[in-house]
Amino acid sequence: MRSVLALIAASAFLLLAGPAVAQPVGQFPFALTREGQMLGAVEGEVASFKGLAYAAPPLGALRWRPPQPTPESSEMHTAYDYGAPCLQPALPEASEDCLTLNVFRPFGVDGPLPVMVFIHGGGFARGTASDPLFDGARLAQAGLIVVTANYRLGALGWLADPALSEGGSGNYGLMDQIAALHWVHDNIAAFGGDPRNVTLFGRDAGATSIGLLMLSAQARGLFHKAILQSIPARTRLRSAQEAETVGRQFVAALGPQANVRAAEPRRLLAAESRLLQTSRRSFAPMMDGGLVTEDIAAGFAAGRQSRIPLIIGSNDDETGFDSELDIKEEVASSGLTSDELRELYPGLVRPSDLAARFYTDKVFTEPARLLARLHAASGAATFRYHFAYVPEARRANPEGGSGRELQFIFGAEGVPGAGIFSRDDRKVASRMRSYWINFARSGDPNGPDLPHWDAAAADRDRLLLIANDRIASGDDPFAERLDRLAR
Repeated sequence: MRSVLALIAASAFLLLAGPAVAQPVGQFPFALTREGQMLGAVEGEVASFKGLAYAAPPLGALRWRPPQPTPESSEMHTAYDYGAPCLQPALPEASEDCLTLNVFRPFGVDGPLPVMVFIHGGGFARGTASDPLFDGARLAQAGLIVVTANYRLGALGWLADPALSEGGSGNYGLMDQIAALHWVHDNIAAFGGDPRNVTLFGRDAGATSIGLLMLSAQARGLFHKAILQSIPARTRLRSAQEAETVGRQFVAALGPQANVRAAEPRRLLAAESRLLQTSRRSFAPMMDGGLVTEDIAAGFAAGRQSRIPLIIGSNDDETGFDSELDIKEEVASSGLTSDELRELYPGLVRPSDLAARFYTDKVFTEPARLLARLHAASGAATFRYHFAYVPEARRANPEGGSGRELQFIFGAEGVPGAGIFSRDDRKVASRMRSYWINFARSGDPNGPDLPHWDAAAADRDRLLLIANDRIASGDDPFAERLDRLAR
């Protein structure tokens, strides 16, 4: 009943007040933005505004071009439903018209409130901000504004071809993320958010994006803290030459007479899928010489990243349903024999377990330690974690831990990708969520009733271990093994 009355009251108030009146966000679920008057919905203690366009639809002549601003408007728009996911093979509802974001805020709470902006993962070729796992309501209940955003994926987000080059060909997805951050900077105060206190967080491809944004002059000042979850920070970015080679192959796959800006989406997806079968890195960020000029690890080593408070870490198991090929490639490229792997991991016997643990450490654990050391050396507050907790219902079969921490941070239960928590699971989730919330507020994750989290240092590897039996800060228990992997 409360939500219905609020929506009726908001509608009546807007019709009487007109577009020129600044609206008091704390009373009704609506906000006055550059694009018009946005009417949201209320569920429980949280107001949500879904499917808000932060850039013009990248269709037709705007395909493979930098995101363009949306037109100004004084009209009223309902914001009850998520926008379409960006085009990708596995989601039939996906669309090129997808540059939208979602805002969650506590209902009836005055601002300015800290802002958390989530960038989803998915290997730069899949994923969506509308995934039920990323519902921002639980975080918003704690007194935060939470924003989740879509960005162009696959060939539409990362295609590099000289014939299409417009303002930095090959990194359109990253340009979208910067456009979303500009939208937040310009509009979030209308929702009760503080544009001077914005925290970016994301995992895997999302974390890689944030790492690149920390190195980008174009994103400087648009966010003030960062959380990098499972960032493969030593992964080498594609060179312009490599990316353009893939781009020419993609255009050739469409046919010699194809108008690539007018080609049907299904043809784009078919050509994209063929190239992704050859290499899963066919469409990902590239060094374009402008927006992206260096690998993440190199940029941090040179001290060129934004020196802002940082949380960084990874999971004890970073394997997933589609990581088998990546694991094989990583083990093969290392040149390590089975005996050498057993020496590194003396408690493991099965070759698959040895390979999975090596992949996790080589691609995620050691690079997280590297970035923590480098960022701490810059003088910025740095906090490293290692997430090894397994939900009680999964302990009989704990394999496949990639992304497991997301359910604990967002507090989602009973949705695709998230099971039902036990009482102890919820206690761990509450603590982990509190760390993230405290960090978003102040740049320090510590707070009352939480195990103390020691800051990382350039010369001492301290981390917060989140395990089945404890949450505790201490020296890195994996240091010796990671030293060997870093050689």
